[in-house]
Amino acid sequence: MKLYEIKVKDSYGKEVSLSEYDGKTLLIVNTATGCGFTPQYEGLQDLYEKYKDKGFEILDFPCNQFAEQAPGSAEEIGAFCKSRYGITFRQFEKVNVNGADESPVFTYLKSQKGGVGTKEIKWNFTKFLIDKNGNVIDRFAPATTPKAIEKKLVKVL
Repeated sequence: MKLYEIKVKDSYGKEVSLSEYDGKTLLIVNTATGCGFTPQYEGLQDLYEKYKDKGFEILDFPCNQFAEQAPGSAEEIGAFCKSRYGITFRQFEKVNVNGADESPVFTYLKSQKGGVGTKEIKWNFTKFLIDKNGNVIDRFAPATTPKAIEKKLVKVL
């Protein structure tokens, strides 16, 4: 299966085909609202505002799999992110990123770019950079800030 063949649900429960993003540069992130890395939303929004007109999109997949740090409904998560960090990029339904019930998006991403020593995602705010053709270019650890990704993003744009 290729990335653009996958269908997911957005934060409103609407089915979305990732083919909608064909031709765009993507940063796909598993997020959480109660994590030490949650302030990265600010940097993600900065990147989005700076490069969205050049074909850049951020796909935000909240994940409650790590220490239950993404509690609440999609509506509550969205309201928190918009009011606290002013995010305007697209959020999707809460997903699992590891295990039997993991989202097909993360199964695909991990098959393309495994982590150090394991393919499993170890924590919230793991980031995947995808080029305009749907190729996974890089995987970034949770501690890697959005600002630290910017140079690589600009090359891919």
